[in-house]
Amino acid sequence: SDETTNINYFLEEFGIFANPDSVIRTVFYKYFDPKEALISNGIINRSIPIAAGKSISSDQNANAQSLAFVYPFGCTLNINRSSAAVLSTGSTCFPVSRPVAAFHTHEESNGRMVVVGSTHIFHDAYIDKEDNSKILQVFMDFLMGEFDPNGMDASEPDLVDYYPVPDHIYLSEQFKIPLSEGDVDSIVVGSDFMRLFDTNLTSFDFSKWPKVLKLYEELNVKEDRLSFIAPTFEVPMIPLKPAVFPPNFRELPPPELELFDLDEMLSSKEVRLTQLVHKCEQKDLEYFIREAGDACDVTASLAPLDRTARRILERVLHYLVEYKKNNIDDDPDADLFNVPHGNLEVTNFSDLEDYDE
Repeated sequence: SDETTNINYFLEEFGIFANPDSVIRTVFYKYFDPKEALISNGIINRSIPIAAGKSISSDQNANAQSLAFVYPFGCTLNINRSSAAVLSTGSTCFPVSRPVAAFHTHEESNGRMVVVGSTHIFHDAYIDKEDNSKILQVFMDFLMGEFDPNGMDASEPDLVDYYPVPDHIYLSEQFKIPLSEGDVDSIVVGSDFMRLFDTNLTSFDFSKWPKVLKLYEELNVKEDRLSFIAPTFEVPMIPLKPAVFPPNFRELPPPELELFDLDEMLSSKEVRLTQLVHKCEQKDLEYFIREAGDACDVTASLAPLDRTARRILERVLHYLVEYKKNNIDDDPDADLFNVPHGNLEVTNFSDLEDYDE
C-alpha cells in the first residue's frame, strides 16, 4: 500500500488498517510474478463458499480450499472485532495467514462495506482468473444484503500474528551439534555445553596493533596505502588458436528448368514459326493461328481473354490494310509479319473461309 495515501484514516473508523507490505507467493505455481499470488486455501469464513454455491463440511481445511483466487499486487490488512475477515493469504504466501479482505456492517444504519487490499484483483486482466469472478459476485451479494458473514468464523478467524514470535523455550531444547552419533557418545557434554565452543577461531585480536604502527618509524617506511602489484602468470602452453570453421550454409537449389520450354523462350521468331509449320496439320488451324500470332507479337495488344484465332486474323488484316493504304516502308509494326526464309512446306488452309466475315 501507498504510505502517502489517507485511506487508512478513513478505514480506522471501521476497525480496518492497510499494512505497507506486499503479499508474495513463496512457491512458484502458474504465475511468474511472485506478487501475482495464487491463494488456494484463503477462505476463512464459511459464508463465502455458501454464497458462491459451494458445499461446505465440518472440516475447516476443506472449506478454506473451496475457492481459489489470484491476489495480484496487494497488501495485508489489520482487522479488529468490529469487522469480519473473510479472505486470507493462506499457507503458501508471505505473510502467512493474514487477512486480505474484510466485511463491515454498521450497527445503526446497517450500511455495508467491503475492503480488499488489492486494486487489481477485479481488474480486467484478473477477473476471469481462477474464481475471482465468483468472489466478486459474492461481495456484491453481501453489499445487497443477501447474506451475512458467519459469526463464529468472524469472532475466531484462522489467522496468524503479523509478527510471529518463535518459541524460544522449545528451540533451546532442540540443541544440535555438528557431530555424528558415534562422536557424540565419546564426548562427555555435561551440564556446561558452552565449553564445547571455541570462540578464538573467528575472533579479532588487536593487541599487536600498536607494535605494528611503531614499525613504520623503526623501519623508515612511509605510511601510505600499499601499491598494487600486477601479477604475472607463467604460461606453460604455447598460445593456440581454436580450430573454428565458418558455417556451411545450404546452397540454393538449382532452377526448376523442367517447368519452362527453353526452345520456346530462347528461339527466334523464324525458328518458332518453322517448328510450328512442321508440327501442325490442317485440323490444327486454330491452334496454328494462335501460336503464330504469339510468336509474331500480334497478341501483345490483345487482352488475354480476347486472343482467339478470329481476333488475331482481324488484327493482321487491319495492319495489312493500313500498310497497303499508306505504303509506308518503315512501319514500326512491320516486323510482326515477317515470313521465315528458306524452303518451307506449303500448307493450304481451306478452313480460312470460316473465319472470313
